[in-house]
Amino acid sequence: MDWVNSYVSIGSLKFPRFIGGPLDGITDSPFRRLIRQYSSQELLYTEMRHVACVANERGAAKALNFEVNERPLAFQVAANDPKFIPAALERIFAKGVDILDLNIGCPARNVVSSGSGSALMADLPRLKVILTSLRSALNIPFTVKMRAGFKEKNALDVALLAQDCGADAIILHPRLQTQHFTGRPDLELASQVKRVLHIPLLFSGNVVNWSTAKSVYEYTGVDGFLIGRGLWAKPWKLHEIRENAAGREFTLDQNEIIKIALQHLEYMLAYYGEHGHYCFRKHLPFYLRGIHGAVQLRSKLVALGNSTELKSELASLIS
Repeated sequence: MDWVNSYVSIGSLKFPRFIGGPLDGITDSPFRRLIRQYSSQELLYTEMRHVACVANERGAAKALNFEVNERPLAFQVAANDPKFIPAALERIFAKGVDILDLNIGCPARNVVSSGSGSALMADLPRLKVILTSLRSALNIPFTVKMRAGFKEKNALDVALLAQDCGADAIILHPRLQTQHFTGRPDLELASQVKRVLHIPLLFSGNVVNWSTAKSVYEYTGVDGFLIGRGLWAKPWKLHEIRENAAGREFTLDQNEIIKIALQHLEYMLAYYGEHGHYCFRKHLPFYLRGIHGAVQLRSKLVALGNSTELKSELASLIS
């Protein structure tokens, strides 16, 4: 399909149509470095960080600690007030990113209770102030990641507002905040939003392979896809989708997957120190999937007290 091999334009920049989406606690700097080994041109998104956190010197240190080779990179922020935006953007610009993204789709209770994330979709006057403040301070492309709505669907109105306020692309996860990640994404809504916009619409939600992407594209005509949960412990996923779209097979055997897991662990230890051993545990079930006795093996590996033991046990799985 020709559209797969072309690029999506976001502002003045162009990217392949499959993009590495944000996944809190998962798509951190070590994981993005792994993705880069398979996908050199694809746009990647950071985990979401509140502008108040980024504006704070201590909070900004880890949020802005990433490698140059992780670019092209979109830095994703949440906001409930424009007050911290100038200081946050100053720090982000100093580090250097390619795109700034405002998340108004996060359904998490603590985010919503602060008036950030998807709560902003129910407060359009406040949203307009934040969008206008961000756009006026930016000299790089600007995207907005949103949901179908907060309690009620109003994605059409919100998408048009974001476009009018200068957004260069919209990312739509077509579920309500109340649905979190359950239920079917509303493809009809995505199709409607696509028809009213003159900026690109990127789709997010339940796209985990070429087959699901192709199905969504044929129904909605969206311009590209953010792959989030489909990336978890699969840093090769964007490359795999593009290969499959071109009619080529892409497979990794279990030995190769364990070697990737070991490299992931090394990156996490370098980034987080010995605490990276504990951060890595949430990835283990995915890397062990398909191994005989995976459940028992996972329990054994999670109980190990240090990274040296964990590396040794993982290496022993390579035949």
